[in-house]
Amino acid sequence: MRSPIAETLAREALGPHIYVASAGVMPGRRDPFVDAVLAEKGLALSQSRPKSLAELEDLNFDLAITLSPEAHHQALELTRTLAIDVQYWPTPDPTQATGSREQILTAYRELRDRLARNIAQRLVQPRKG
Repeated sequence: MRSPIAETLAREALGPHIYVASAGVMPGRRDPFVDAVLAEKGLALSQSRPKSLAELEDLNFDLAITLSPEAHHQALELTRTLAIDVQYWPTPDPTQATGSREQILTAYRELRDRLARNIAQRLVQPRKG
């Protein structure tokens, strides 16, 4: 559930001239908590179905950002013969949150805000210089 949030935030921050795609180690189902925390910022997921990393293998990317150890390992394997920068941004998994609906939403909000900060600091600001 991390990569769809990251993709949506990156598309918003980077604009239409930068191609952004997300994928997971295993394609998952749509998560209503993701929809809820993105809607709080006036954003929505694209209607495309979730993809696996292997499905993006033939696309030409300059940068891959991984958010989990499993995704990082798989991305390194898939790109070992390609000229692509792979960065690992350790990111907690909000699906592991327990408690009330509000407590779970808080975990998703923290993830959303953390990813937004990382995108702004690491991808947007360097491009302005």
